[in-house]
Amino acid sequence: MQKNKPDVYFIGSDDFINSMMELKEDLKFNIVPLKDYQDKGINENKPLLVELNSLKDTSKINQVNSLKSNLKIVISNSKSNINFKHDMLINLPLNISNLNKLILQKITSRIFNENSSVEIKGYLLDKNERKLKKNNSFIELTEKEIQLLETLLTKKKPISKKQILKEVWSYASDADTHTVETHIYRLRKKIMDEFQDEKFLISEKVGYSI
Repeated sequence: MQKNKPDVYFIGSDDFINSMMELKEDLKFNIVPLKDYQDKGINENKPLLVELNSLKDTSKINQVNSLKSNLKIVISNSKSNINFKHDMLINLPLNISNLNKLILQKITSRIFNENSSVEIKGYLLDKNERKLKKNNSFIELTEKEIQLLETLLTKKKPISKKQILKEVWSYASDADTHTVETHIYRLRKKIMDEFQDEKFLISEKVGYSI
């Protein structure tokens, strides 16, 4: 496999897989054929490309549906009904250039969406919109508040004010911690006013945690 190409798992007929493998030098992604429809070696963080016409019966469809993947792409040369859970449909015939473009765009879009949204204690931190959401409610966040939440989220134990200053504001460890206290207070108030949640941000003697 060539380096710097994203891996894409592939399920299809032998003829279709062979055709794709023959074109692998022209593809902008690495094809990784699965041995069968119940392959347990699949990495759920990798895309899965499925040739629809190879799914001839319900049992195979159910097996593929059970495979975990963050992006399921269906490729088809017919207008058959699709009762297969998928994120994208690619209709054939299609030239290699457009196939590369469609798949890479979808992979890039999925990566962006995953990186821009983070789940925190039943809330969704949307970094793209700069919002903390729950159900149909949300609060707007500043860039520093987002960085603060991300810093707290990456730690498995409370983090001190001085360490927060260093990681979020790039201040020296002996800088004034009043900045952290002010931001924590304002963020807590936003959360309380909108969500009435006193336990989202936790204060301890050694610092703060989520």
